[in-house]
Amino acid sequence: MGAVMETLTSETFIIWMTSLSVFVSIFVVWTSLIAPRPLRARIKSLTERRDVLREQRMELRSHPLRAGMIELANYVVKKLSLLRTSQTRRIEDKLMQAGYRGHDAMAMYLFLKLSLPAVFGAVAVLFLYVLELYPATDLTKLMISLAAVIIGAYAPDVYVSNTGQKRRQKIQKALPDGLDLMVICAEAGLSVDATLNRVSTELNSSWPELSDEFGLTSIEIGFLPDRAQALANLTRRIKLDGIRGIVNTLVQTEKYGTPLAQALRVLSAELRTARMMKAEEKAARLPAVLTVPMIIFIMPALFVVLIGPGILTTVDALRAQGWM
Repeated sequence: MGAVMETLTSETFIIWMTSLSVFVSIFVVWTSLIAPRPLRARIKSLTERRDVLREQRMELRSHPLRAGMIELANYVVKKLSLLRTSQTRRIEDKLMQAGYRGHDAMAMYLFLKLSLPAVFGAVAVLFLYVLELYPATDLTKLMISLAAVIIGAYAPDVYVSNTGQKRRQKIQKALPDGLDLMVICAEAGLSVDATLNRVSTELNSSWPELSDEFGLTSIEIGFLPDRAQALANLTRRIKLDGIRGIVNTLVQTEKYGTPLAQALRVLSAELRTARMMKAEEKAARLPAVLTVPMIIFIMPALFVVLIGPGILTTVDALRAQGWM
């Protein structure tokens, strides 16, 4: 009985070892014959990056009140067909330059553009005519109400314009650092989309605005059939000479085969020179700007200090002689 068990144990061991050898052989042959597919991995990484950007955009709708406002704005815009107007593309460009992308941003802008004049006018009528908190004539109340309606009509445009200007200033300050990182990545042998993706990752904490734009451009380069279109979208979102120079450099490099790192290094030096010249221009303009405040605020005080005692002495002398 012990001999039989020993025979079965040895046979089982041989069967398991043979099965393992066959499995390892099949795996080795399969891995050696099947070619690697970097495109699939690249698509997967781009998809993950796009999902991250989508999640960041969906965080804006996490609050119940904000989500309700967005749903109401989408409903009103859809019912009134406001997205079919001829100004849609211009408004979309303004919103993208301010950092607001997507259908929800467009719907909220149009909804506020439509509703804020009525809201501001209703509040003005409530305070002036119903509650009568500010006593004034009927003409004054009417003018204040009209001013409130006009402010409500132009408030979204002013907000989007100011936000876009501040965003462009931040991107302008971040461009030299971003170009230096692009030069390093290009010298390391990375492609254009990989360079933009790497720079976007490195600038995420220090310059999130430029990081967001470079990350989106990297995704568009991976998905769009034409790289020039993705780069053109970057210049459409950011109206800056530095961004336009980067896009032209990337397009010419791809078209004519010039060295990318050398072109980016020259462009980085030009941007830093332009930045220094702008700072010197502001410094040179400072004396002329300070002239008016000095005349208004400093000269009167100086005249009082210098001429005041003499005037007081003259007045006392005239009073002593009876002339005053």
